[in-house]
Amino acid sequence: MAVRSLPPKERRLGSMLGAGLAVGLRIVLTFFVAQMMNLPWLHLVGGVLILWIAVKVLIDSEPESADHVKPANGLMSAMWIILVADITMSLDNVLAVAGASHGNIWLLIFGLGLSIPLVVGASGILSKLMDKYPIIAYIGSAVLGRVGAQMILEEKMVKEALQLGQYSQWAIQLASAIAVVAIAKLILKRRS
Repeated sequence: MAVRSLPPKERRLGSMLGAGLAVGLRIVLTFFVAQMMNLPWLHLVGGVLILWIAVKVLIDSEPESADHVKPANGLMSAMWIILVADITMSLDNVLAVAGASHGNIWLLIFGLGLSIPLVVGASGILSKLMDKYPIIAYIGSAVLGRVGAQMILEEKMVKEALQLGQYSQWAIQLASAIAVVAIAKLILKRRS
């Protein structure tokens, strides 16, 4: 979406440079997050941020929200939009890779080596598919809603306070997935 308003040549360059910056930043962030995984409230804050992102992604993907999305007005603007979007959108990936590595540097490097090419390579394909099949944005937003709820429920203090069983956790995650889609649709309805 960030490079959509650019000429074709700048669009490719902006996508490549933005993705390159995003990869570099993701590597740095993952190493820092791996060191911070045991900080209290990190999962809660990350989960809330992902819920906000889930709603925003769906709102921004809707054609009627085009008036509210500021297009890039040049190559540097597009790169900045891609970088900022990746910082906010990659939090779940960064947390997952850092958490799965359990402090093992080799597992961390393997996780990054596996996830970054998938994210960067699939983004162009996914953008084209979303233009053709808008339902993908709904599915993606719902998945982010589930991931956000899961992260909140994994927060140690939340887990101890609620003491939920597996089925209750799944129900909350499903409700969260439905809620982010409903909230986004409500916001879009109020805008129009």
